[in-house]
Amino acid sequence: MLQPRLATNRWLQLSAIGAIGFLAVWTSAALSGLTSRDFLPTPWDVLQRFMHLVREPFSGATLGMHLLSSLQRFGMGFGLAALVGVPLGLLMARFRWLDRLVTPAFEAVRFVAPIAWVPFAALWFGTGIGGPVLIIFMGAFPPVLINTYRGARQVDLKYIEAAQMLGASHWRAMTQVMLPATVPSIVAGLRISAGLGWQSLVGAELIVASSGVGYLMVKGQAAISTATVMSGMLAIGVVGVIIDAALRRVQLTIETRRGL
Repeated sequence: MLQPRLATNRWLQLSAIGAIGFLAVWTSAALSGLTSRDFLPTPWDVLQRFMHLVREPFSGATLGMHLLSSLQRFGMGFGLAALVGVPLGLLMARFRWLDRLVTPAFEAVRFVAPIAWVPFAALWFGTGIGGPVLIIFMGAFPPVLINTYRGARQVDLKYIEAAQMLGASHWRAMTQVMLPATVPSIVAGLRISAGLGWQSLVGAELIVASSGVGYLMVKGQAAISTATVMSGMLAIGVVGVIIDAALRRVQLTIETRRGL
């Protein structure tokens, strides 16, 4: 019991040292006079600007409202990726003909970077919600499908065959045997998917959105306000950590219950 606690304390100490060191280098560079603080603000300048953006509108909305807009787009794109990727991964693992049918097109599409979809999304959707949702989907969809497929392929076929011998249909065998066994892989895929989807969202908002954190950063750049841009970056990082922590918590709970 003492050993894990010492390891945790050691990890926290090293993390604190790393954070303090980073802030010290950043502060020294900002105060050195080598460049204007308009271009390299200090940490407290960024924090002050962050708090101002929380209270006062910038580009038509407060930081919280921009974040809410970003989260709505992310929820739609990420949710769509999960709704399509999980069932399709299970079906591909169960039916070889579907695997052969889908794989060539999927392999071609998944190597296209999400940001490469921006011109296509801009042409089709302009600055509407459809463009960012498409880009988020293209970033989040591959990890969900791949992890679901691989997890389902690792399920021993004898369990599925036993269920079918007892009268279970293909649907019941998939939902009551294959799906529960695949849940850890699905959640692991969702963690990766959420990270890629959140990154894709910000890239999309830099170009094809009229609100959101990415849009706020573009307007901050136009106003030559590095503190505004860095405040947006801080908000993106904090929200990304929260999303990953929530999914990690779900993953650990599932693994604990399954005794993994």
